[in-house]
Amino acid sequence: MSKNKVNDLRSALELLRQIPGQLVQTDVEVDPEAELSGVYRHVGAGGTVERPTRKGPAMIFNNIKGHPGARVAIGLLASRERVGYLLDCDPKRLGFILKESVTHPLPPVVIPNEKAKCQEVVYRASDPDFDVRKLLPAPTNTPEDAGPYITMGMCYASNPETGESDVTIHRMCLQSRDEISIFLQPGARHIGYFRELAEARGEALPISVSIGVDPAISIASCFEPPTTPLGYDELQAAGALRGEPVELVQCLTINERAIANAEYVIEGEILPHVRVAEDQNTHTGKAMPEFPGYTGPANPELPIIKVKAITTRRNPIMQTCIGPSEEHVSMAGIPTEASILVLLEKMYPGKIRNVYCASSGGGKYIAVIQFQKKVPSDEGRQRQAALLAFASFAELKHVFLVDEDVDCFDMEDVLWAMTTRFQADRDLILIPGVQCHPLDPSNQPEYSPLIRAKGNACKAIFDCTVPWDQKDRFVRAKFKEVDPKHWLPDLF
Repeated sequence: MSKNKVNDLRSALELLRQIPGQLVQTDVEVDPEAELSGVYRHVGAGGTVERPTRKGPAMIFNNIKGHPGARVAIGLLASRERVGYLLDCDPKRLGFILKESVTHPLPPVVIPNEKAKCQEVVYRASDPDFDVRKLLPAPTNTPEDAGPYITMGMCYASNPETGESDVTIHRMCLQSRDEISIFLQPGARHIGYFRELAEARGEALPISVSIGVDPAISIASCFEPPTTPLGYDELQAAGALRGEPVELVQCLTINERAIANAEYVIEGEILPHVRVAEDQNTHTGKAMPEFPGYTGPANPELPIIKVKAITTRRNPIMQTCIGPSEEHVSMAGIPTEASILVLLEKMYPGKIRNVYCASSGGGKYIAVIQFQKKVPSDEGRQRQAALLAFASFAELKHVFLVDEDVDCFDMEDVLWAMTTRFQADRDLILIPGVQCHPLDPSNQPEYSPLIRAKGNACKAIFDCTVPWDQKDRFVRAKFKEVDPKHWLPDLF
């Protein structure tokens, strides 16, 4: 396999084509309304998607009903192994290279418009035939969705007071020929704060949405505070991951920049004091499937992006994902792993062997921390490490603590440790009445009278580590080290 340089969506797909089992495509027509996601559910969605599903290859659909000539790529990041290929890294070390990317940032650069691939074709909203629903082959995940969703759009906007920029991913529903609703979770993303500042001034917030980009950008955009505080542009981390700056370009119709090699760019403004019901066109009461595996309720009042233009590459490729798929685990979980590593390595240098934000938690609810006790005084520090992770990342619900001889990326091994190294009456630590995540349906007052408000629930630490003074009693069976390639060269 040749080492292709990955710097956009197309070079990423080309790399995967050269790796057996990592990319498939079809020319059979598929309906973007629920059918496309229904197909990929069986091919490679994984994550918290209802079974039957599995981890499998990324997929390109070359024949989209109602969108002649359009193509849709899905599942690019729906495998930790595949993310390792795309970032040229051992999958178990991804958290570490993302940690380094934050601490050694490489700022983006702006290139001339004539060099920007994302502006090869231009569609302006002033054209009477302009319609985002026709230009964007955005799928729905299920028949109940509020509408077609952009799920892999890199939203880029700037603080109207300081000029500092930020990139994040939000769920965006196509509402009309030139309007797109955007869900901005209160207090969770910087662009939401920028919108509030602009609205307080009675101003619209210019925003670009870049779709179909280098995977390094998709993953780096999912960093959150405190690792990337207000004023930190995550594109700096994406540049560090690639060893070269992300290229931006000035938009044509708004005072903002976009990712220059994106397949699609939406240029628009978030209007002040304008809200729409997310499901105003379908009235299903549902939004789209979210990472916990459930379909979220439609929001009755969301801000809208008034679209000014859409620019594209020639023959653009729409990139999308299934909300609860393994793709979300990669994008949300790996940056969270890196963030926990940044925090815990400062407090316990040399003792944190690795961190895994498990698929069963959607990359956000569960963290497995591999902690090595080296001296008697380390006993108990593993629990302090879990408390630190909880204090910094409110969305975490469960932390599993395991020893260095347990593979933290193998949940079967984690459950083995829980079975043989855990007693609930002494090793389960409950922390009730703290902020968790509002999309967890068990974090609701309807679930328990002890829950006072939505998202205010109970966290738990499962300490599956061996007590220091009993290490000799819990030694795993040791097997002879051999190289299996000698016997099965084609398998290994």
